[in-house]
Amino acid sequence: MTVTDEKSQVRRKAMAVLADSDTAEIAGRLAGIAMPAHENLREPENGLVMVRGRIGGDGAPFNLGEATVSRAAVRLATGEVGFGYALGRDRKKAQVSALCDALIQASDHADAVENQVLAPLRATVLSQRKRKAAETAATRVDFYTMVRGEG
Repeated sequence: MTVTDEKSQVRRKAMAVLADSDTAEIAGRLAGIAMPAHENLREPENGLVMVRGRIGGDGAPFNLGEATVSRAAVRLATGEVGFGYALGRDRKKAQVSALCDALIQASDHADAVENQVLAPLRATVLSQRKRKAAETAATRVDFYTMVRGEG
């Protein structure tokens, strides 16, 4: 695996955590980091994307419908560019996600973002998933077939 692939994996994993996290929690944790100078390349904005689906999961693709998304792009003074997307109309989440994306690419800030923002958010996301799984398991019904003795 090349260095570029490793960086892509780190960014992908970070975006997955940010996508499942609450906007206020991301912003609150990000506030604890000394923020470098940065500029908005693309102000947070809302738009639509086409969602595609497949019949049966492996059939021919078709246009399912449109979904609202928010997006933003940020550039740090050191040159790193971050992009953020959020499902729905949450411009603030797109903005803080873009800022996190840029910061994890900067060697000066990558460790701080991982330790102070991503690791706690990852733990929160995992605990929420476990809680939902436990709630779902509690309502599970086991069906079985009884064979009647008539023949």
